[in-house]
Amino acid sequence: MSLMKEFKEFAVKGNAVDLAVGIVIGGAFGKIVSSLVNDVIMPPIGKLMGNVDFTSLFLNLSGTAYQSLAEAQKAGAPTLNYGNFIQTVIDFLIVAWAIFMLVKGMNTLRKKEEVKPAEPPKPSDEVLLLQEIRDTLKQSPAR
Repeated sequence: MSLMKEFKEFAVKGNAVDLAVGIVIGGAFGKIVSSLVNDVIMPPIGKLMGNVDFTSLFLNLSGTAYQSLAEAQKAGAPTLNYGNFIQTVIDFLIVAWAIFMLVKGMNTLRKKEEVKPAEPPKPSDEVLLLQEIRDTLKQSPAR
């Protein structure tokens, strides 16, 4: 089998297409979750913790004092941005939870499909003929 033929089989199989669709949707889903975390979840948490913006938390490694992370980055100072790390970890946990729930739901649906009873097999021609004879004998008057 030629390399091109193998590639063509791989590319048109459902698994490769499903994977591509999953990656595209996953990228979009990641943006949605990041917005959820940054714009909806973290502001109330920051408010509860004394008006803390997690993305602005940093450790200055240069020894020069800077009022904000943006100011330190503009000056080119080395910083340890642990606030961004906290934000990213929370993003990850929410994405992981959402994907877990999605997979769990899909598995539940698959199990329901598997449990669905199969239709009884169609009777053979001989059985149909015998049923027809039986029905005819029932309808004919007794002798």
